Amino acid sequence: MKRRVIEPRSGVAFELAKGQLLRVIDPEGVQVSDMLAYNAADVREAISNGRTFDYEETIALTTGNRVWSNRSNPMLEIVEDTVGCHDFLLTPCSEATFRHFYPDQPIHRGCFGNLAAALAPFGVEPDMIPCAFNLFMNVKVAPDGGVRVDPPTSRAGDFIVLRAAMDLVVGLTACSAYASNGGSFKPIHFEIIEDAGAS
Repeated sequence: MKRRVIEPRSGVAFELAKGQLLRVIDPEGVQVSDMLAYNAADVREAISNGRTFDYEETIALTTGNRVWSNRSNPMLEIVEDTVGCHDFLLTPCSEATFRHFYPDQPIHRGCFGNLAAALAPFGVEPDMIPCAFNLFMNVKVAPDGGVRVDPPTSRAGDFIVLRAAMDLVVGLTACSAYASNGGSFKPIHFEIIEDAGAS
């Protein structure tokens, strides 16, 4: 098990075998990580927020919940979660996001661009990028349906652990959007744990 670092405002992609655990860590606190997962045998099968909300019967995913695919197969199970606050509603930030929400700030390719670049070697094209499971992201939904993005509640060292239910290709970022991360940008750490009985 080796801890790997995702530098601020960047992204990576890697393979995760069935049964392996992925621990995603917020080393400094208040930093979001957008996560995507694809079936390694057929990347047309990807995580689906709609299927996940339907089968898990909640939008507040945490320990014990599973993340489902667009083909109604479980892809990941959350086995440990020290934060309990994540988002699966909002799309990865992109150049268009920055033009829309941050017109006075420099344009950045965002998590969408970082994920597209990292996943391209695995055969994932930009139009195959769905809504990401945004780890540690703090999205509030008002009774009238309004949506607000608040800073993450994660503190330094908080983490989430997910077990792969199939062989996967995973994309992971250190998010680039100002509002999502309380106005600053920090790294994300992750570990792949070979012993599926560990957490």
